[in-house]
Amino acid sequence: MKVLATLILAFAAWCFAFCAAAPAQPSGKTPRIGYLSPNSRSNNKLRSDAFVQGLRDLGYVEDKNIVIEWRSADGHVDRMPALAAELVRQKVAVILADASSATRAAKKATTEIPIVMAYDLDPVGNGFVASLARPGGNITGLSSVAPEISGKQLELLKEILPKLSRGAVVGESDNPGNAKRLKEVEAAAAGLGAQLQYFDVRRGEDIDAAFEAAQKWRAEAVLVLGGPVLAGHRERLAALAGKSRLPAAYSRQEYVDEGGLLTYGPSITDLFRRAAVYVDKILKGAKPADLPVEQPTKFELVINLKTAKQIGLTIPPNVLARADRVIR
Repeated sequence: MKVLATLILAFAAWCFAFCAAAPAQPSGKTPRIGYLSPNSRSNNKLRSDAFVQGLRDLGYVEDKNIVIEWRSADGHVDRMPALAAELVRQKVAVILADASSATRAAKKATTEIPIVMAYDLDPVGNGFVASLARPGGNITGLSSVAPEISGKQLELLKEILPKLSRGAVVGESDNPGNAKRLKEVEAAAAGLGAQLQYFDVRRGEDIDAAFEAAQKWRAEAVLVLGGPVLAGHRERLAALAGKSRLPAAYSRQEYVDEGGLLTYGPSITDLFRRAAVYVDKILKGAKPADLPVEQPTKFELVINLKTAKQIGLTIPPNVLARADRVIR
């Protein structure tokens, strides 16, 4: 019996030492969330990094006490439904949708798994929630109120180019919310006495043609409304605007980081950090229907002076003084 007891104790000690030395594995209770995006994580690094940092601020560390299932369509929006269905099969606790197309795909894939919108142009108009105050279903999160911002972006171009009379608008008609954005820009143009011409982009190959057409139309500036296709070709857009010597305003600061002239709008990093708060609340038992959709609280004007210099443009001091960030 003593020998047997000694063997049992030795075996227990070995097991303890082995388990302590072995890498920690996620337990069955480790929260598993899905991150759904129309673009790759590297392409949307600013967003995904801000979300991960938001989780860390709340005590969640990826692959330690939380698991993130990353799913990206790499710019091919038609792949979104399959990716959303895959996350549902993974039985994630919550899905983070980083664009309208992601929210739409997730909504079609499940009515039970909570969905958090990190960035949406028009949650009510898109049919994602009943109202901002009372979402009503399995979707909540943040609205970017970008449509109202688009008119301000045109006004900034007018401040920089006081004689601006012809502006090209480049956007994706397939992108939810862009129709409302375009109406806002048209209203602003009417007040500024400027003509607008819209150029639609559905594939990456359409971008060059859009700029060629804008030049033929004698556009004096460009406003890029955005969308997954355009987001996947940010450097190309900046290069074409520079080659055409056209001042351009963009929907997101990532465009300016990669050579675009300027952007004004909600802080992407702030929105995605706040999206982590929604995920945390849901993991702790809150229901999406009980969590009001929040609107942006932080807006940023970002100007790239390198680009301004390349196209021979001087940014007025009063505009430069209002910039939250200047790339020199």
